[in-house]
Amino acid sequence: MEKAVQQKFNSYPNHIKPKIENLRDLIYEVAKATEGVGKLEETLKWGEPAYLTSKTKSGTTIRIGWKPKNPNQIGLYVSCNTTLINTFRTMFAGDLKFEGNRAIVFPVHKPLPRKQLMICIQMALRYHLDKNTE
Repeated sequence: MEKAVQQKFNSYPNHIKPKIENLRDLIYEVAKATEGVGKLEETLKWGEPAYLTSKTKSGTTIRIGWKPKNPNQIGLYVSCNTTLINTFRTMFAGDLKFEGNRAIVFPVHKPLPRKQLMICIQMALRYHLDKNTE
C-alpha cells in the first residue's frame, strides 16, 4: 500500500477503519475475479483511497471514504459522469442508499451488503468495457 494511502487509512477512527478496510478488500477481491480488469492502482484522489484500472482502462475510478460531517456512514464513490449510480438505483433501490449521482452510502453500524456491492464494484471496474459493447 502506498504510504499516503496507508496514512489515510490510519487517520480513520478506530471503529471506522475496519469497515473501510473491508470495503478495500472487497474491491480487490472483485477485481481479481473479474475478467478484463487487471491489476488495480491504489492512490489518493480528492483525499480518499481510490482504485483505478490504469493498465487496462476497463473501468471508472472507485473511491472509498468516511467524512466527519457524516460520522455514521461510509461511502463508495464513482464518477458523476457515469450512469452507474442510476443503474445501481434501479437494481438495488430497496437494498442500498445513494447520495446524488456519485455515491452509495452505508451505515457504519451495519454489515456491508456484500452481494449487492460486489455487483456494483464489478460494474464500475468494467464500465468502459461494457459501455463499448452496448
